[in-house]
Amino acid sequence: MNFFTLAVQTADSGTKISIGDAAVTAIFGYCVVFFGLVLLMCVLYATGAIFQSRDEKAKAAKKADEAKQAETKPAVPEKKPEPVLAKGSAGHIKLHNVPDKEAAMIMAIVADKMQTPLNELHFISIKEVKK
Repeated sequence: MNFFTLAVQTADSGTKISIGDAAVTAIFGYCVVFFGLVLLMCVLYATGAIFQSRDEKAKAAKKADEAKQAETKPAVPEKKPEPVLAKGSAGHIKLHNVPDKEAAMIMAIVADKMQTPLNELHFISIKEVKK
């Protein structure tokens, strides 16, 4: 079968409508699609308005809570005492699978190579790198 005979058979098998009926059907289809789009847009705007009003209520409640807390807070802010460190200490160091003795040797070697006193260096962590 060639293409032309297939096209003729397909055209003859359907119901024939006039151009006016086809235009009315097309316009009705377009109206249905645009009505659906307008309806979807209205739903989205309504949902957005609901969430915006919730956000505004939450912000107003948060401001009211902050104002309440500001009234009840003492005038002088409380300071947390800092932990007392040993003289020359640079704070805490995290050791990852490294014994204390090896970490001390590494810190001493680094201080020696940099020609800087050990108490002026700040080590954050020491980790063994395995190949």
